[in-house]
Amino acid sequence: MKVQNPQISIIIPVLNEEKCIERVIRFLKRNSDRKNIKEILVIDGGSSDSTVEIASGLGVHTVQAPKGRAKQLNIGAKIAQGEILYFLHVDTLPPKDFDASILSAIHTDDAAGCFRMKFDSQSKFLAFFAWFTKLNFKVCRGGDQSLFITKTLFEKAGGFNENYTVYEDIEFTDRLYNFVDFKILPRHVITSARRYEERGKVALQYHFGMIHLKNYLGAGPEELYEYYKRKIAI
Repeated sequence: MKVQNPQISIIIPVLNEEKCIERVIRFLKRNSDRKNIKEILVIDGGSSDSTVEIASGLGVHTVQAPKGRAKQLNIGAKIAQGEILYFLHVDTLPPKDFDASILSAIHTDDAAGCFRMKFDSQSKFLAFFAWFTKLNFKVCRGGDQSLFITKTLFEKAGGFNENYTVYEDIEFTDRLYNFVDFKILPRHVITSARRYEERGKVALQYHFGMIHLKNYLGAGPEELYEYYKRKIAI
């Protein structure tokens, strides 16, 4: 039975994000209708900075969890009270009235999906890769696009695989394609290009591409994490 007026639980995993957390929380509150948002959950993986204090001071529910984004996301989903889960990276801002866009999709029986993506950068190189997020193929998905999903479907799909220290978001959306017609909403989230600016755009995009390729060729979560540690996390 469908819920007449479903609400959204926004779930944000964090670890030492004191520079970003206030901006995203204030943005979410300003750019959504309060009646559509059940709660904002900040799931902290053991921050040593002021992330938790800032989030709590802004009136959102903060929860301590074991470090690891998959674990943090699963805990957020478990305690969420909304019928719709919206997983969002702390350095990604959804479009204005994102909640209305998500609810519109839910009301037309789209049980899971994401937005297209743009970077907060003038780089034509990054814009080229962001363009592909409009295409509805597994390889074009990524956690920076955010993810909405009914709680019922999330549980049916088994949630995030906690064996994955990295790539957990893409592994999950890959599985979702086997359950539903995944919906790409025709609006854009804006995500930070900070990692690309710090590491070099071409080099970082190459390494992300290699992780995709390794996964396609059958690499498991440990091999993907080893590559990430050697090439990206340094």
